[in-house]
Amino acid sequence: MRIGVLTGGGDCPGLNAVIRAVVRKGVASYGHEFVGFRDGWKGPLEGLSRPLGIAEVRGILPRGGTILGSSRTNPFKIENGVERIKDNLAAQGVDALIAIGGEDTLGVATKLHELGVNVVGVPKTIDNDLGATDYTFGFDTAVNIAMEAIDRLHTTAESHHRTLVVEVMGRHAGWIALHAGLAGGANVILLPERKFDVDQVAGYVEKRFQHQYAPIVVVAEGAQPLEGQMVLQNQELDAFGHVRLGGIGQWLAEQMEAKTGKEARTVVLGHIQRGGTPTAFDRVLATRLGLHAIDAAHEGDWGKMVAMQSTDIVRVPLADATRELKTVPLERYAEAEVFFGS
Repeated sequence: MRIGVLTGGGDCPGLNAVIRAVVRKGVASYGHEFVGFRDGWKGPLEGLSRPLGIAEVRGILPRGGTILGSSRTNPFKIENGVERIKDNLAAQGVDALIAIGGEDTLGVATKLHELGVNVVGVPKTIDNDLGATDYTFGFDTAVNIAMEAIDRLHTTAESHHRTLVVEVMGRHAGWIALHAGLAGGANVILLPERKFDVDQVAGYVEKRFQHQYAPIVVVAEGAQPLEGQMVLQNQELDAFGHVRLGGIGQWLAEQMEAKTGKEARTVVLGHIQRGGTPTAFDRVLATRLGLHAIDAAHEGDWGKMVAMQSTDIVRVPLADATRELKTVPLERYAEAEVFFGS
């Protein structure tokens, strides 16, 4: 069998580990042949491919990003997109696809499966917001990057007696903010799942100063104040209908400075959270998911996504992964709240 592999959406640490596992087991154990499609769904849409054998995946385990490239291409927004994909797969003799991606990439995979394309999905997102899986690879790396930044910011905040607001990624789900904030000892953690009261945040900040320590506020990019709306960089939509977020950290720092009279600064971690070498946890998880994905493809178990549930890797319908985003339960947010103002 000739199998295509693609990575779509935002890049994240661990993608190359999945590709490596798929190819190595697929060739060595099953004798399958692989082709790598470039730049997400743009690859099969435009017939952009590259050789993908054992030689091509040597040494890529610790590398961040993806050797196949990525994009946010949505073939369902392009005229005759599905027909072009089917024609290009047939022209290159590709029998099936292994699609590695998040909500949008796997959403396309789900629709293509319903239209007769043989697809197996692998969950990928630093936001950890895909349904049907407990964890997605890339999340642990992103949290550790954010945590290390918070650790460093504590010392400079205290040296200058400033409030430091750390803006992390998280459009609709605050998993990165919650985990990094708890691990980094942040004083306030603000998530998209619940709107926040600016005056209450200012109260926590002032209390921290009363104890002769400088406060750290961690805020997800999608967090919103009670009296306002989500802060946008612009109103333009990408191919999947998403606006570009950014700016809540700067807005919040200005509010803290005005309400407390203390100097405040903003640090936007942005794409730093996506880059660099994956953690051991993400390398292992990505490898396990890749091994199970090629098993599913070899068995012809199409329309499935491999997922981590408890400590096991299982197969679930692709539709289950994209039906509903996995957001932070409010009861877990309440657990974190005991750290506010400490």
